[in-house]
Amino acid sequence: MTPVTGKTRLFGILADPIHHVQAPQRLNEHFAAIGFDGVMVPMHVRPDNLASVVAGLRGMENLGGVVVTVPHKTAILALCDEASDVTRKIGAANVVRREADGRLVATMLDGEGFVRGLQGEGRQVEGRSAYLAGAGGAANAIAFSLVQAGVSRLTVGNRTTAKAEDLRQRVLALYPAADVRVGTADPSGHDLVVNATSLGLREGDALPLDVSRLAPEQLVCEVIMQPKETALLLAARQRGCDIHYGAPMLASQVALMAEFLGARGARVAGTA
Repeated sequence: MTPVTGKTRLFGILADPIHHVQAPQRLNEHFAAIGFDGVMVPMHVRPDNLASVVAGLRGMENLGGVVVTVPHKTAILALCDEASDVTRKIGAANVVRREADGRLVATMLDGEGFVRGLQGEGRQVEGRSAYLAGAGGAANAIAFSLVQAGVSRLTVGNRTTAKAEDLRQRVLALYPAADVRVGTADPSGHDLVVNATSLGLREGDALPLDVSRLAPEQLVCEVIMQPKETALLLAARQRGCDIHYGAPMLASQVALMAEFLGARGARVAGTA
């Protein structure tokens, strides 16, 4: 990292809990690699304080923006001034850019990052069936991106069936020809099994799906990065499944996040 000075552009990540976040390390490494004078720090914000914190961020003149993670991805959208149509359909955001006049512009990169992470490790997405556990912020983004990437069938399993049905309807509004279904905790009969919930962040969390129904031919995927070996992945490996860790999702998003936040390298900025 370059020294932090009065000219350094500031960025943060909003989360609760905060111990698991890896965006500061990854973004700071990226800033250094491209020669950008910026620094990202973790910001521990509880849900009941989110609105007041975001209001305060508007007044920070040297703030470039924030990355947003659990549990704020859905709530942050209503606190921002602008978002793309797709982001509004997803109903959640994970990156917010602060404009010079204090306006906040949101986007969602989780889905694109997740699919790119799979593809970057040689995992096929197109033509495969997918089971998605969860219907919250990250799950919404991943559902849209999996359908956009050409999965043959998407099943959404969520503890609240109404939320899964709502997600199904929103995906079909943009992709009416897609095969999207509401399922149960049973992930059997799918090529890809994805945990897009926060279950697994804390020790003792319930499992996000019925692991007794996993089969060796399935690829079981996480969005959680810390711990690396979640209870779901350990159970999946015990049942002979191939596994996909959460880290590639963030790794695939780093350059996209930096670009959206306006963090461009000196050489790039000089030739723009």
